[in-house]
Amino acid sequence: MIATSSSESAAAGAKVLLEGGNAFDATVAAALVEGLTLPSSCGLGGDAFAVVYDAKSKRVYGIGGSGAAPLASTPERYRAEGYATVPDTGWRAVTVPGEADALWTLHQRFGSKPWDSLVEPAIRCAEEGIAMSDRRYEQVRDGRERFGAAKPGRVFMPDAPGLGQVWRRPDYGWTLRQLAEGGADAFYRGDVAAELVRCSEKDGWILTLEDLAAQRTDIYEPIHTDYRATTVWQTRPPSQGFVLLETLNLLEGFSVTRRDAARAHLMVEALKLAYADRLRYSGDPRVVDFSLDGLISKDFATRRREAIDPNHAAASAPGGEPSLLGQDTTSFCVADREGNMMSYIHSLFNLFGSGVEAGRTGLVLNNRGKGFSLEPDSPNLLAGGKRSMHTLNAYLITRDGEPWLVGNTPGGDMQVQWNTQVISDLVDLRMGLQEAIEAPRWHVSPGTDPALVGTPFQVTAGPRFGAAFVDELRARGHQVVEGAAWSGGAVQLVSREPSGVLTGGSDPRLSGVALGI
Repeated sequence: MIATSSSESAAAGAKVLLEGGNAFDATVAAALVEGLTLPSSCGLGGDAFAVVYDAKSKRVYGIGGSGAAPLASTPERYRAEGYATVPDTGWRAVTVPGEADALWTLHQRFGSKPWDSLVEPAIRCAEEGIAMSDRRYEQVRDGRERFGAAKPGRVFMPDAPGLGQVWRRPDYGWTLRQLAEGGADAFYRGDVAAELVRCSEKDGWILTLEDLAAQRTDIYEPIHTDYRATTVWQTRPPSQGFVLLETLNLLEGFSVTRRDAARAHLMVEALKLAYADRLRYSGDPRVVDFSLDGLISKDFATRRREAIDPNHAAASAPGGEPSLLGQDTTSFCVADREGNMMSYIHSLFNLFGSGVEAGRTGLVLNNRGKGFSLEPDSPNLLAGGKRSMHTLNAYLITRDGEPWLVGNTPGGDMQVQWNTQVISDLVDLRMGLQEAIEAPRWHVSPGTDPALVGTPFQVTAGPRFGAAFVDELRARGHQVVEGAAWSGGAVQLVSREPSGVLTGGSDPRLSGVALGI
């Protein structure tokens, strides 16, 4: 079973499964194809995280594939150029791309098919082309509006094909061929790396071969918490996965068995507290020492829960005291007949990331650097070689020690909000997968974007919730604004029953598809 936001990537992953590959092989093929079919959201210029269940070892693993800021980066360098926050476009927003090494590491540890055969479907998409569908055409149009028609890089220039034409990206194909032939070394230490550095230097920036060669993917035991009769596993920092676990711990003290404004209010208030704790404590764990176990502990949640008023919205949410501690992404899920399960998420961050297309590599680079703070007292303070706190997260749920469900959604800070709602729909309300996927979802802002921190809280809810829902939230003190009817990310879910039967669901918000093989 594979559930993705792109029919082409689902087909690529399904073909690998049909030919005897495992879920991890299918993930490599699907992820690389999505870099072509969902170009505004992901690609080899971005990062990736995952949670996997390995049936052979009967263990859950986390994959952390985010890159660091260039070693020469300093807050002073940005301030000297007149920036109060890290910009969200151009080379100064770029961190080392992590996805190529993440996929290579995943394959070397868990894969079964030859590496080059898994890269081949994406090479065909790049060199032979894909259809310029209405959605892709809209993405490129929106990219031109975001960066301006004069922005260097053919992705946004007038020679990008029109609606209904074939879109070929031979430069991206060149990078994929380097990756197919030489693995991660070709990307981070070979000709691809040299071209990335050349483009950085041409723009007066400081990315070096040393920065690229230092990229390493983390493989670890994921963090987890019990929620009702399940155990939810999440990616470790710099991922924001712990925010979901803390939120679930806070919710566990309340009855949330009705999909109404009262439940939404409790979730909003819990998320405010969890975001505040992320802002106060969490940074790159290689640099920042903080009590992760404390933040996701039941004791911490019990005491933090006292700050939630069941009847009224909080206007502010400070981080918990130390004494208590003891838009644009894509994701998919895969499960195979051997019992392996995979939740994978990858991103450039914002629409087309930084807007930088790096020369002959054809790569559109991420703008993950905008997640750093330039405030001296922030645990997420920019520093050379440091990884920004990351919105990307992926989850896996076990029941009675056995893997039950993998899920995810794109959405920046909203990811953990929408994941919280979906998990509660599945666990507390016992919804079916597709029912939970298609249900309306709200979100609260601001989250943890340094440019928005400190602005007033507001809840965005679409018209599918109805006027009574909105009126009750407002009566509890929430500022509510109307969103689109079908906003709420692009949820992908795959579940496994004890019998071995797989069920998949995919979000119509992004023309997704779930394919059972």
